[in-house]
Amino acid sequence: MNRKITLSLLSFIFISLLSTAQTKDRWTIQDDGSIRWDIRNDIPHSDHLEMSGQQLSVVLRYGVDAQQRFHLNRSLVFPMLRMLPNKTQNNLKQRFDLNIPALVTVDDQTLLNEQVRDITFNGLMRVESSFGYIHRRKELKDAVQLTRLLYPSANAARYCEEYTFKNSSPNQITLRVPDWHVAYTTPSEAGVYGAYCIEASLSKKGTFVLKPGETLEFFALFSGRKLSDASPVQEDTALSQINIQDERAAREALIRQWWDKLVLDTPDPVLNRMFAFAKLRGAESIYRTKGGLMHGPGGEAYYAAVWANDQAEYINPFFPFLGYEIGNQSALNSFRHFARYMNPEYRPIPSSIISEGVSFWHGAKDRGDGAMIAYGAARYALARGDREEARELWPLIEWCLEYCHRKLTPAGVVASNSDELENRFPAGDANLCTSTLYYDALRSAVMLGRELGVPARQLSAYQQQARNLERAIEQHFGYEIEGFHSYRYYEGNDILRSWICMPLVTGIYTRAQGTIDALFSPRLWTDDGLLTQAGTETFWDRSTLYALRGTIAAGEVEKGMSFLKKYSHRRLLGDHVPYAIEAWPEGDQRHLSAESGLYCRIYTEGLFGIRPTGLRSFEMTPRLPQGWEYMNLNRVCAFNSEFDIRVSRAGKKLHVEVLKGGKAVLKKNVTEGTTVKVSLSSITTKRRS
Repeated sequence: MNRKITLSLLSFIFISLLSTAQTKDRWTIQDDGSIRWDIRNDIPHSDHLEMSGQQLSVVLRYGVDAQQRFHLNRSLVFPMLRMLPNKTQNNLKQRFDLNIPALVTVDDQTLLNEQVRDITFNGLMRVESSFGYIHRRKELKDAVQLTRLLYPSANAARYCEEYTFKNSSPNQITLRVPDWHVAYTTPSEAGVYGAYCIEASLSKKGTFVLKPGETLEFFALFSGRKLSDASPVQEDTALSQINIQDERAAREALIRQWWDKLVLDTPDPVLNRMFAFAKLRGAESIYRTKGGLMHGPGGEAYYAAVWANDQAEYINPFFPFLGYEIGNQSALNSFRHFARYMNPEYRPIPSSIISEGVSFWHGAKDRGDGAMIAYGAARYALARGDREEARELWPLIEWCLEYCHRKLTPAGVVASNSDELENRFPAGDANLCTSTLYYDALRSAVMLGRELGVPARQLSAYQQQARNLERAIEQHFGYEIEGFHSYRYYEGNDILRSWICMPLVTGIYTRAQGTIDALFSPRLWTDDGLLTQAGTETFWDRSTLYALRGTIAAGEVEKGMSFLKKYSHRRLLGDHVPYAIEAWPEGDQRHLSAESGLYCRIYTEGLFGIRPTGLRSFEMTPRLPQGWEYMNLNRVCAFNSEFDIRVSRAGKKLHVEVLKGGKAVLKKNVTEGTTVKVSLSSITTKRRS
């Protein structure tokens, strides 16, 4: 048996074992769309997640110990309260490791023996617990019920915690709540805007008598401000004027808005919910800076700044589909910031615009950022469907394409100093990722240019450059690597890398089978997705998400779906939930935001195969998995329209419908693998070779 057959057999066995393995979920999906951890014997356990509003982000490090007690450490980040030197990660931060229920006494006693029953999360975290206390020398268990509700303010620099104590004992009890307020003030010389004040307070104080069945409600508020600004909590009257119900309602309204648009409807509830949570995390991490709305990765480090990969490449092309206007505004704003650095000498655009737009970071030099920006800006402009925005973005796209063209090597591929992993792993002088992104950008530019009346000669040149680049990618990067008919990531590379998935993502299928076999072989795939490089322990979700999207788009639906389901179970219902993560070991699997945009694009561009072709048109190659009778994508908001996509089985064919305003724009039976062209009025089909 030769090496190639052996590897294929091993891959088949691995996939078979994967599909039959029973993953033990810690969390379960509830009818209201939340996820719930029912605390049983699976403790102690700790986790962390991030939540964001327009003025603040909070990372909650929470868990339940072996005695079933809840613990919580809050890490607050204030992106617009800048510290000196005004660099990327110098946001004002403060941690609060504080047990607020321990401040409250019951009949002069500390609450005893907390028992956490369950934790639920739907964009707000709810914790249900019970406590005991001593009554006439006898401990009454479960005598006091406590509900914690934790969430960030939607629009203010505040983080909120609501507490509801209920007397579940047969006796009257007396609760005492302290007059609690703390404040931290930073030195004026340490801040860009002078001194800052971080405050935390309780909304009530005093003695409260509860009869059996009665409740006491109060909230804790954590906030940050410039010292020169009026304090929202320094006086009792000011704190009492904050309507906590309004704060909670604003957060809940945003979540409903995100969940009610671009709705994935399939027979798999885990995929549906993971998609819904990915929309939430992808959309919430937008900050209202002095440089305009800026989407930020997060992770206690990356805020009030934009990157050529996270924003321009990963999430900006997704926002038009979600129909979140603030998301679209942040995308356009990010491209405007990058456009400020265009220059006639074609020096590289910086990788990141930082510190509310006042500076930039270019520490890894040219990472292929021009290709990232051209790719993202062209796809965003097409999907957005706004002609004026497209005209504004065209000079940036044009400049980035010319920059990449000037960076072509004698082999015809694009040179760069590094790649998006910024020299964490070798990338050579020219890497596969940059060239494939440039290839896709050229194709999108041709489509967008036609809409904008760009001269035919220029568009013909782009078409020819794309054809030349596709050949160069095959000749320079095409490689027999570790027994697979796939790609080397750079010249001299002979170890499998996860980013060999990029040709699949951009519609180059010349080596699709060998690449897919390599990606899902034991050399690269792990329980947490793809290793960045075979033989290491490092993984970054971004390449995993790209690989899943490209695999499904290439027609290997069952293999892609098998791994997608396992990945989604682990991220949504496993031990670290509920979002796609950045990396491990770096960052300890932070919930960076743009990765959630990449997760959603597995469905829009992979499963449904949507490829923008004009301001009012797109191609669609739906891939309905075996065992599914239908899949729908409802309330899609791209191309300056709102429409639904319905795909179902019709014998051996697929029945595809596109509906706008309840009326069918397209209703057609097509063969599996057929690409449908939709212009919202006229439709033709072609069979992919």
